[in-house]
Amino acid sequence: MRVEHVSKKFRLYKERNQSLKSAVMRRRTSVYEDFWALDDIDLEILKGETFGLVGDNGSGKSTLLKCMAKILYPDRGVIRTEGRIAALLEVGTGFHPELSGRENIYLNGSILGMTRKEIDSRFDEIVDFSGVREFIDQPVKNYSSGMYVRLGFSVAIHVDPDVLLVDEVLAVGDESFQEKCADKFRELKRAGKTVIIVSHSLETVEKMCDRLAWIQNSKLMMVGKPATVVKAYRRGPHR
Repeated sequence: MRVEHVSKKFRLYKERNQSLKSAVMRRRTSVYEDFWALDDIDLEILKGETFGLVGDNGSGKSTLLKCMAKILYPDRGVIRTEGRIAALLEVGTGFHPELSGRENIYLNGSILGMTRKEIDSRFDEIVDFSGVREFIDQPVKNYSSGMYVRLGFSVAIHVDPDVLLVDEVLAVGDESFQEKCADKFRELKRAGKTVIIVSHSLETVEKMCDRLAWIQNSKLMMVGKPATVVKAYRRGPHR
């Protein structure tokens, strides 16, 4: 994956007209300013690499991950990817709360590009990994956040992606599930898959990743070996 001089902006409204009528009554347009969530990010992530993104809240990590997943699109620059991408960016992304776990496996799997036949063949593996078999025919609106993320993560990794994007999944779930996730990441690495992780757990990414990128205030501060980047981040300007 190649991230080439990517920038992404959002409009922050100070005063916003909610309708044409309000615009006419107030006799002025909405007032906003541009906020650059990403500013000229340029990096390359190698095939088969486990790559981590670290930084403070609001630094731009999750925005970059969403651009990689093509949920958001850069205002400048381009992201070049190859192969199938699966993303787990938020708890229950792609789930319909009124549908059962079983139905959501098929819904979420199809959103991620799996055929019905592929989902059929991997259904038991998905359920077993998630550990929610007892509740698989219950509406997911009744699931705990941990059950949500376990099922969502299980679907994403069984898509057999070439690139897996993960945002803070290891922060949810008990210790045994987190270890199961770590084992799966190692399995994906052995299979030559690329895994990109956003996490605030420096110990986790330092142990799991081949390289880290530190993003601070929308800018790329450094890319390098995990221990080197973590050390720099801990003594960085945000401290």
